[in-house]
Amino acid sequence: MSVPSLTANAVPSDCEELLPPFPTPMAYMPGGGAPAPGVAPVGSQYCVCKVELSVSGQNLLDRDVTSKSDPFCVLFTENNGRWSEYDRTETAVNNLNPAFSKKFVLDYHFEEVQKLKFALFDQDKSSTQLEEHDFLGQFSCSLGTIVSSKKITQPLLLMNDKPAGKGLITIAAQELSDNRVITLSLVGRKLDKKVIKYTLDPVWKPFTVPLVSLCDGDVEKPIQVMCYDYDNDGGHDFIGEFQTSVSQMCEARDGIPREFECINPKKQKKKKNYKNSGIIILRSCKINRDYSFLDYILGGCQLMFTVGIDFTASNGNPLDPSSLHYINPMGTNEYLSAIWAVGQIIQDYDSDKMFPALGFGAQLPPDWKVSHEFAINFNPTNPFCSGVDGIAQAYSACLPHIRFYGPTNFSPIVNHVARFAAQATQQQTAMQYFILLIITDGVISDMEETRHAVVQASKLPMSIIIVGVGNADFAAMEFLDGDNRTLRSHTGEEAARDIVQFVPFREFRNAAKETLAKAVLAELPQQVVQYFKHKNLPPTNSEPA
Repeated sequence: MSVPSLTANAVPSDCEELLPPFPTPMAYMPGGGAPAPGVAPVGSQYCVCKVELSVSGQNLLDRDVTSKSDPFCVLFTENNGRWSEYDRTETAVNNLNPAFSKKFVLDYHFEEVQKLKFALFDQDKSSTQLEEHDFLGQFSCSLGTIVSSKKITQPLLLMNDKPAGKGLITIAAQELSDNRVITLSLVGRKLDKKVIKYTLDPVWKPFTVPLVSLCDGDVEKPIQVMCYDYDNDGGHDFIGEFQTSVSQMCEARDGIPREFECINPKKQKKKKNYKNSGIIILRSCKINRDYSFLDYILGGCQLMFTVGIDFTASNGNPLDPSSLHYINPMGTNEYLSAIWAVGQIIQDYDSDKMFPALGFGAQLPPDWKVSHEFAINFNPTNPFCSGVDGIAQAYSACLPHIRFYGPTNFSPIVNHVARFAAQATQQQTAMQYFILLIITDGVISDMEETRHAVVQASKLPMSIIIVGVGNADFAAMEFLDGDNRTLRSHTGEEAARDIVQFVPFREFRNAAKETLAKAVLAELPQQVVQYFKHKNLPPTNSEPA
């Protein structure tokens, strides 16, 4: 069987006897035309992260004397500290409340801070030079801020950061992708050749393909289906073909199959009494949505961020320049760098930007008892810090007031966040996902307890990021990161999924600061989607397929 935009060698292996594995990728176009060059294989990672931004303005400044302003919007993107024009809208004539029809389309990268600036101008001349037009105000933010809110309205500012009158800008985000997938269940009846296991009535395993691969998302587009008799030597024999469309196939629902005559054109021409070369029966056709990370974010899912900081004695005295907690004259250290790298990305996806920051492995005043789960702002009933700045300030402020001690126990902080994640599951909605960032300098002391805690947490809407600072042996951390093997607890229970990402900071000391964030956050979108799919939780307010 072959369909448009499917390469024959990329169809799921359980249907390989329905579709011969051609030596070169081939896709059959509607009407059975020539193979399409460069067709992407099924299962390849399409760039589904394109975002469309719609812009409108309200109460814009009126710069024209005899009429109203003629506004247009220019989008700037930042690269290496420099702003450059990305695109601009059409001009709305005599309109102080424009809703621009031209949309901005951008690639969305979760693991990057993508800074954007929207500037509005009153068109005075036909010149493309912006200095030739009157400035009406601007607004800057990250793309993450927009997609996490789905729609934002903010005041426009002049160059001196004063309000541009009562001017407002509204920006709405929408993902530009067709996330529908189609699942087909097919059988054959009285086919001319033996097809599967020497039977003329084969039953093929159901298989799923992206709708955009099958028919470019057009349910009326003709699809050419071809059936072959599979031979191990590659000399597959053509049995017959038929043409259909997704809309026709969707009639095979609720136990009512759809039958298609399999026609061999050569036999049809030769034999007067030729009827068909068998029947292909479509038992069921289901279209579902294969939701992406961005679907969940646009649906209102919040990323709940918690930081856990290692204050054990092996870090050294924070007053000593050799200490990992020593804050250098530039006002930073590896702990702060890790907090910034991860926090500046995550904070865009939490509406209140209040983050719990916890410490472990230190003795606390006034009785100097060791704690493995304390608020670094010393307020146990309210351990929240305002934004990443607040975490950094609380961290710096607490250093002189604690005694570094030990051991390095992870499980209390893992269990702390897991309790909140467990509460969130009671809502039965895809609205909260918890992220714990642990920054540590050494070997875990409570490995058995930590393994157990991580295995239990793998059942919850939760991921753990571990950044190892210093030059210690981090083999145990690699063990927790289940990229190469499934993590098991000491009882033998397997983790439901891989939720730990470990990165040694030393590998990024001389790299651009954005590089650490990309490495640390690379697996997170996949982990979020994997959890909610496993629980059959669609994004809130998602459209039916």
